[in-house]
Amino acid sequence: MFGRKSDNDYYFGNYPYFCTMEKEQSYTHPMNIYHQRINEEGIVVFDDVRGLPSGDEPFTSPDYVICIGHRGRIELMYDDISDFSEQHTVGVIFPNHTLRKVNVTVDYLATLIIVDAAVLNDPILQIIKQMRYHYEPHPNVKLDKHEYQIITHVVEGMREITRLDLLDRQMLMKRLLEFLLRLLSHYRKSKLDESSGDKQVSARFHSDLKQHFRKHREVGFYAAQACLSPKHFSAVVKQETGHTAAYWIHHQVVAEAKMLLHIRHDLTVQGVADLLGFEDQASFSRYFRRETGLSPSQFREAT
Repeated sequence: MFGRKSDNDYYFGNYPYFCTMEKEQSYTHPMNIYHQRINEEGIVVFDDVRGLPSGDEPFTSPDYVICIGHRGRIELMYDDISDFSEQHTVGVIFPNHTLRKVNVTVDYLATLIIVDAAVLNDPILQIIKQMRYHYEPHPNVKLDKHEYQIITHVVEGMREITRLDLLDRQMLMKRLLEFLLRLLSHYRKSKLDESSGDKQVSARFHSDLKQHFRKHREVGFYAAQACLSPKHFSAVVKQETGHTAAYWIHHQVVAEAKMLLHIRHDLTVQGVADLLGFEDQASFSRYFRRETGLSPSQFREAT
């Protein structure tokens, strides 16, 4: 049971997984010192998190991050969008998005679940790709007390797996992570339905995009599926999601390309281009460089 035994200590049952506020001055963000552990274990839970790894400087994570806010508040710029994390808020941050701290209260405290990018391609965790469209523009969801308690119980299960050092630890961690993500998707969907109703155009676009992005990278194709003009279609998508249809098309293609270049070392750049439906390696390289500033080979070498 999540609770507190003093003004400064927070507990799960009898386990003091949060450090006391007296250690504020010597605080070092765990992502700054545990790179190797993240790489080796694939999924790691870090408690007692009080800010960003880079402090006041912009930070871009190469990993998939789930942030569970326990108390206090941190205000952020997420790419170019204002956002925040606070008590009972869960944020899902995909790799390669930039975060910059605007303000943080002295009592801010969170738990991070860090997932190495190499783990994202595991068949068990394909739900992560399904969540991308909803969490890219708006990474945070506010939970009620019951939902928050359920999420923290799942995370405590992940801690117990790590403490017991089981032989099949990584498989169990992936299963619990999958369960956690499905819970979050359920909670988020119910809140979106309650607050704004079904976003029919963007929901249809999301479904069509997942199915056709390897063959169709033009707004007009998806607008036609919705029986709207490209201009009106893109405006509606932006109103519902925060970004234009073109943004989401390019983002889907580039995100898939980055994943393949990083994970599938058995594929040449030409092989990646083939999987993504480009007519040749040159056209894929031009597209990738235009969107990222790097050639596919340069990106692969950098990661």
